[in-house]
Amino acid sequence: MSTQPPAEADRSFNRSMLIKLFIVALMMFGFGFALVPMYRVICQITGINNLVQRDATAREAKNTQVDMSRTISIEFDANARGPLGFKPEQRSLDVHPGEVTTVMYEVSNEQARTIQAQAIPSYVPKQATEYFRKIKCFCFTQQTLTANQTKRMPVVFVVDPKLPKDVKTITLSYTFFELNTLATAKAGSTAPTVNASANPA
Repeated sequence: MSTQPPAEADRSFNRSMLIKLFIVALMMFGFGFALVPMYRVICQITGINNLVQRDATAREAKNTQVDMSRTISIEFDANARGPLGFKPEQRSLDVHPGEVTTVMYEVSNEQARTIQAQAIPSYVPKQATEYFRKIKCFCFTQQTLTANQTKRMPVVFVVDPKLPKDVKTITLSYTFFELNTLATAKAGSTAPTVNASANPA
């Protein structure tokens, strides 16, 4: 009865393990890029956190009565998936319900190529979602960043005075995903390097 030599058996095992790891990594990579389309579909079905629609207009916000008797602590969080630097310019701030507030986030393309990215918002606690109304937000549209470009981007929001009394703190969290990696990498391979700082229109 013949058996495989130990060295050949080890090579066979290593090849098999390498293939399995490659498949797992590929699946994880694909899943990461599928998150944004999946999120869009869920938004379209449920109508929650729609990326391309404002939660409130400036006129609606101005007509909201400010509740000076309450103060809500808003915490800002930022996460990035891909070659992006992303952070809020301040970590927290106190607001009155009904008060229109502007905060700034900064995103940087850390690659020598043009990329497109999309930010997805989320809230803690979940019950605050319907009471946190964004008037202007970079998450409404895809963002294009040229090579090594940095953008300062505003979020204009108001907390609905109908927010339940037991909610004292709201965490606004954004996750920035790079989109269409292969397409942007090919297009950006001939793009000149640009160092710029621009505000969105």
